[in-house]
Amino acid sequence: MIAHLQRAATTAALIPALYGLDDPRGRRRPWLIGADYRGADKQLPLFGDPQEVLGGGVLDAPALRIGSRAPEQPVWMCSVRSDPRHPDLSDAQWVDVARRLVAATGLAPVGDPHGCRWAAIRNDDRSVHVVATVVREDGYLHNTYRDPFHVQAECTRIAAELGHLTRTVTTAKDHRMPVITISAAPSGSVVATGTGDDLSATLLRHAGFQQIDDWHGRRHRLPTTTPRPEAASIATHAAQMLRAARYNVDVDPKLHVEPLDPPGRQILHLTDAIRGAADFAELAGVLDELLDADDGMLVRLQEALETASEQITDLDPDQYELSDRFGAASDQLVTAQAELAGVLDEVQLAMSNTAGTADVLAAEDLRTRAALARSTTTPAANAPGAPAAAASTGLPPVLAAAVGAAGRPR
Repeated sequence: MIAHLQRAATTAALIPALYGLDDPRGRRRPWLIGADYRGADKQLPLFGDPQEVLGGGVLDAPALRIGSRAPEQPVWMCSVRSDPRHPDLSDAQWVDVARRLVAATGLAPVGDPHGCRWAAIRNDDRSVHVVATVVREDGYLHNTYRDPFHVQAECTRIAAELGHLTRTVTTAKDHRMPVITISAAPSGSVVATGTGDDLSATLLRHAGFQQIDDWHGRRHRLPTTTPRPEAASIATHAAQMLRAARYNVDVDPKLHVEPLDPPGRQILHLTDAIRGAADFAELAGVLDELLDADDGMLVRLQEALETASEQITDLDPDQYELSDRFGAASDQLVTAQAELAGVLDEVQLAMSNTAGTADVLAAEDLRTRAALARSTTTPAANAPGAPAAAASTGLPPVLAAAVGAAGRPR
């Protein structure tokens, strides 16, 4: 089967192409063999003359409903022809072909009540024309980017099921990539096997493996002198590149490298560091990771929210309310950054003030100790009128006089 896709501004524009002029070879007039009108508000024919369906704007209604958001050519038509070396299909079989094509492309998936409207029309032997609109009943637009691939792949599968193909039809599952094994050898080296193709060999050499070609075949390995942590890191990096190229990779558990902490856990570690700061100097260092104007966590989070708001608008302009919520959250973080501007300088100032206060307290403590030392070592004889007990008790003169007065008999 061969499929051909076309686009049109309205279904009425397809009438000349489908009806045409009278063919001297006796081409029959178009006739409707099946359709799905989804949410149409009137009873429409499923068989017979398609003039009412094409000229009445039934398939165009969803595009008219969304107005300016509709594409310039919302009508989609797929013409399918079968192999003339085989018997023609019945109308029921052609309807099944049409239904499978709109399901394979995603125009009208099976079980989706909001899919696109479509109709199947025949005007010649061994062919059918599937006419549809790319606007769904819920107002969303069908993405036609991959339609040619999906249509031809489904036509090939249908032809194979009908026995119209003499070759075997392969699918994506038949093109499985080879399995590559990265293991730790008993000698201590890390070996990658199953790398017979050039792409996997190039990726492994880029990761740091050395290629070996001998009677055992092609393989790649790391030198035995490579430290185990570095070897595990190289093996993990190689596995990531190979999997990105859609290879199946098995890595020895002994070469497993713990993944990086998710962003939430990194912020949790930062919170613990803030809580455990012993002084303002340590606190300032931790806060710098959070509040750095160029690469801090706060500015990165604000950029992520702003990007999410823009991406939602790009994906669907109708989701402006959801986009505004992310935008408002981003604006709040901008306000928070402005509120915290220069706060690290204040933390540094608090650190210097704390150090100055400690120096003042230490100086006062030294002066107090020196005064006490001088008062306790003053000789009693040098204090006029002081009792002799001052020298023997070692007390200040005033206290010694008080003690002596208290000890004299009345």
